[in-house]
Amino acid sequence: MSVEQKRRALITGASSGIGKATALAFAKAGIDVALVSRSVDKLETVAAAAAHTGVAAKAYAVDLANVSQVQAKIQAIAQDFGDIDILVNNAGMAYTAQLSETPLADWQQVINLNLTSVFQCIIGILPKMRDRGTGTIINVASIAAKQPFPGWGAYSVSKAGLMSLSQTLAQEERAHGIRVTAICPGAVNTELWDTETVHADLDRSKMLTPEIVAQSILYTALLPQHAVIDELTIMPSAGSL
Repeated sequence: MSVEQKRRALITGASSGIGKATALAFAKAGIDVALVSRSVDKLETVAAAAAHTGVAAKAYAVDLANVSQVQAKIQAIAQDFGDIDILVNNAGMAYTAQLSETPLADWQQVINLNLTSVFQCIIGILPKMRDRGTGTIINVASIAAKQPFPGWGAYSVSKAGLMSLSQTLAQEERAHGIRVTAICPGAVNTELWDTETVHADLDRSKMLTPEIVAQSILYTALLPQHAVIDELTIMPSAGSL
């Protein structure tokens, strides 16, 4: 990649799972990476691994659940790191419960992190992308956005909202040279399955790996500027999820 084409990406949820794999895939492709997550220690480790490839890589600790602060913090990161060419909104949480048993506070936590924080990350980056007349925004949704799974109501609704956000943004920003893609993976073997808000017993050996999803995100980002993947569904070939 020539100097003129040097690109900078901001990746949320970059300390583990899909975000970590995407950060490393981008770094190997010569893309500078600003890495965002709550877990600063794990984030620093990923940044160090990315920097070994010769790109600029920097860790930024941000709690995206504090949605009122997200826009300003993301703007500050872009100011510190440099104009962002590729925004990968990957941070999110999984949550399982019947809708009838989902407390309002839990519902709002899922919607805030999986949908509202993404909206605020976008608003933090969008003005500068518009000024330059170019940019790529990739939102990591889920197959649950398109196919309801009982017991995953709040999560499915948050990801369906993210799909709608992606589609609307794509229509509004096309004239400004900004591409928007929604990636819908099936089940991915990440640490999300070990979190306290998830109660599901699935065969993780048959799931997608974070690296496979990361390669799809990288492919999308590296498409020629005049082409865009509006939506990409990627499923494990061994199972239905």
